[in-house]
Amino acid sequence: MQRSRSTDVRRALRATSLLACSATFLLAIAAGCSSEKRNAEARPTTAPGAPAGGSAAARPPGDPAARATATLEPEDGQWTRPGKSFSAIRYSQLTEINATNAASLRPAWTFSTAVLRGHEEPPIVVGSTMYVLTPFPNILYALDLTKPGASVKWQYEPKPESAAQGVACCDVVNRGPVFTNGMIVFNTLDNHVVAVDAETGAERWKTKVGDINRGETMTMAPLAVKNLVLVGNSGGEMGVRGWLKALDVQSGEVRWTAWSTGPDKDVLIGPRFKPFYAKDQGKDLGVTTWPPSQWQIGGGNVWGWLSYDPALDLVYYGTANPGPWNPEQRPGDNKWGSTVFARDPDTGEAVWAYQVSPHDLHDYDAVNESVLIEVPWQGRQRAALIRADRNGYMYLMDRATGEILSAQPFVHVTSSHGVDLKTGQPQYEPSKEPKVGQVVRDICPAAPGGKDWQPTSFSPRTGLLYVPHNNLCMDEEGVEANYIAGTPYVGMNVRMKAGPGGHRGEFTAWDPVAAKPAWKVTEMFPVWSGTVVTAGDVVFYGTMDGWFKALDARTGKELWKYQTGSGIIGQPVTYRGPDGKQYVAVVAGVGGWAGAIVAGNLDPRDSTAALGFAAAMKDLPQHTTKGGTLHVFALP
Repeated sequence: MQRSRSTDVRRALRATSLLACSATFLLAIAAGCSSEKRNAEARPTTAPGAPAGGSAAARPPGDPAARATATLEPEDGQWTRPGKSFSAIRYSQLTEINATNAASLRPAWTFSTAVLRGHEEPPIVVGSTMYVLTPFPNILYALDLTKPGASVKWQYEPKPESAAQGVACCDVVNRGPVFTNGMIVFNTLDNHVVAVDAETGAERWKTKVGDINRGETMTMAPLAVKNLVLVGNSGGEMGVRGWLKALDVQSGEVRWTAWSTGPDKDVLIGPRFKPFYAKDQGKDLGVTTWPPSQWQIGGGNVWGWLSYDPALDLVYYGTANPGPWNPEQRPGDNKWGSTVFARDPDTGEAVWAYQVSPHDLHDYDAVNESVLIEVPWQGRQRAALIRADRNGYMYLMDRATGEILSAQPFVHVTSSHGVDLKTGQPQYEPSKEPKVGQVVRDICPAAPGGKDWQPTSFSPRTGLLYVPHNNLCMDEEGVEANYIAGTPYVGMNVRMKAGPGGHRGEFTAWDPVAAKPAWKVTEMFPVWSGTVVTAGDVVFYGTMDGWFKALDARTGKELWKYQTGSGIIGQPVTYRGPDGKQYVAVVAGVGGWAGAIVAGNLDPRDSTAALGFAAAMKDLPQHTTKGGTLHVFALP
């Protein structure tokens, strides 16, 4: 470990207020899955990057009181956590780069991470230092933004166990670190939470919270709230029981654990728990909605995003799919898999929960981000959360109670017919339910959902949510899964394919009040990157064939694009540099579940590889290569 002294972090601390999987895992699953026929994927019928269906007309300005908005934290030019703010809106109030000049963006500098796997992480910026955390082996770099080319100040190498790669899903990714209390805190693939001194890189503490021998890994980004760091685990495809843990920010000691399945005492459900819907009310539902003992290997992992409302003092997050994928092996609602929770961060107590996909049939994890906004609704202002779920519906919910205000499809959906707002129950289509020994075709959306982990952004200026997402369908066949600790526990043959129109990705601007798209563009491949939107009315995202794009946030018009050397699945950020200029940064390095065919060197002829995702991505190797480079842009 190299170290150097700096006063940047002290200044920043004062300024801030407070399958996939590895190739081994993918091939192991593929080998036991299916011998279905391969078919060629349709080419896009709408030009990638073009507004779809002529829907890119400017959003009428209207009355600002009639659009969604958000509570903003003070803008200091930094980017200290992946979501930017506790509300996870990924919105910057910087305006130097705007819709009138974005076309003039130019490369400022680059940095190679020396790791050629999927880069889903964002860089974070604290004072005049940028921190970049790589996929496995989870190297943390500190870059000096005051120096030409941002030279390395120090790097910290946690040296995670190599065996973690063999049980990781999906790819060996990491979704980023967080800055808190003078430290950079992050998770390693082999289940350690690490805190290092942000100035020097010296290790402050390191806590082991999981076991790779059970198939458990960690890929999510922590959230620091008050004096706690909140983290969760991965491993639903290995029969790993999910949890959320709170660690003391100063010592790294575990303060509480909220399990996703099991009796109420394990799930931290007590007298404060008030679910809005009757289907989520009852005692010990984390046990009684499962076959005997199945909840102990029932998944519900917490590998996605967390957000926090300081006024309500509630943390919001979702749990992943119940296991195994084969639903015939787990009759019942399988609580609390595929569920949104609201918890008290101090104690972990559940305040409300809503199971998005009871008895999840199609791997529709509920881990996607809950973006905290305010909306005018039926004559009054509501504190809401909005989330684009994998099941294909955009949920607008009262974040104090869990009541659904609206739930409209944002992608093509055949697996259900809508959500009953009175009961909260999704209306499943019986003909699309997977069966053992029977191939069920044209299930939409596919297992990665209408949107997977790739985070949205929200602009209070436009009142729109910007959604990078998929246009995928699939064929499924159930098979019997047998549980052996540390091995795949799936029970489903899957082959994915492009959805209607032949393109596989879309970028949609969604109006939460109107509950419909304002505009949409299509892309050849799933839009697997995150997005950031600014007060300059520019929204940024990347594509899997390596383009980094800037669109007009009001109309969807393409303003600028830049070709990088590898597909982009990372999270873009924007910040003010020590020179006072605004910069935009993103890491290019294809991989993740969608890009496993490239990052994991999978055989494109095997349609079962990557849990069937390879069938939809067999042409990706013709459009991009492995990479691992940070790109930073600015105006001349």
